[in-house]
Amino acid sequence: MTKVHRDSSRFPVVRVTDGVVSHVIDDVAVESPLEIRLVIGDAAARPTTGIVPEATEHPISVTMRTPGHDTELALGFLLTEGIITSPEQVTRVRLCGNDSTVRVSIAPNVSVDLDRLKRHFYTSSSCGVCGKSAIDAVRVSIREPLDPQLPRMTSGVLVSLPDALRSAQQVFDRTGGLHASGLFTTAGKLIRMHEDVGRHNALDKLIGAQWFDDESVFTESILLVSGRVSFELVQKALVAGIAVLVAVGAPSSLAVQLAETHGMSLVGFVRNNRMNVYCGAHRITDVA
Repeated sequence: MTKVHRDSSRFPVVRVTDGVVSHVIDDVAVESPLEIRLVIGDAAARPTTGIVPEATEHPISVTMRTPGHDTELALGFLLTEGIITSPEQVTRVRLCGNDSTVRVSIAPNVSVDLDRLKRHFYTSSSCGVCGKSAIDAVRVSIREPLDPQLPRMTSGVLVSLPDALRSAQQVFDRTGGLHASGLFTTAGKLIRMHEDVGRHNALDKLIGAQWFDDESVFTESILLVSGRVSFELVQKALVAGIAVLVAVGAPSSLAVQLAETHGMSLVGFVRNNRMNVYCGAHRITDVA
């Protein structure tokens, strides 16, 4: 019996290899919409006596993602966008609507800027905002400044990370079409990894899962992303308190500016035993 995966679908394809044509079945990464909704005043999430305010729901985002770890994705998104700041603020998380909607209920004492929720987030490299206004907007979401010195690691550890991440990508093995984000110790040991068709979704899943498990790990770990580094990925890492961001691909100019502004170590093109350190080289012991 063929195993059915939520994160991939099977399609017939015509494959050409060295001029030889064959008809095969190929696994393709699933991409489907997920709506994230914020619930304020959820009586079921906070049983109490007396008068309970009527619950209100607020649509936050619709993202195209690979199904799986959807609640972690929603929590990571709310954290990295500065809407919530601690696990204690969340009272209930529900996957609803045939697994197409995540409803996140927050505690009644949490203040939410509803006007801010009506504005577009900086979630696209084509958002069209200037560098200065975008960087200024991120400052309001960063909870604590990064440690100016830690963590520290060697360049040898950094160049070993892509192979370690790739070996853990089970869905990529089937589809060849997913991004991944991995959190590593300074010795190069994989702590956890998540995959998604969207690079920002993979990072939100990783941050959301680790945040509820043990968020203290962020300050002493290395984050590796499988593709290029955009402004939004640096933003999300900064909000989580991650000081070292490493990428297999290239960073954008705004990503470098944002990382440098906040004292992050940003490393790109980490592959084939080489890398480019764009800022924060002092954390790499054999480079500084």
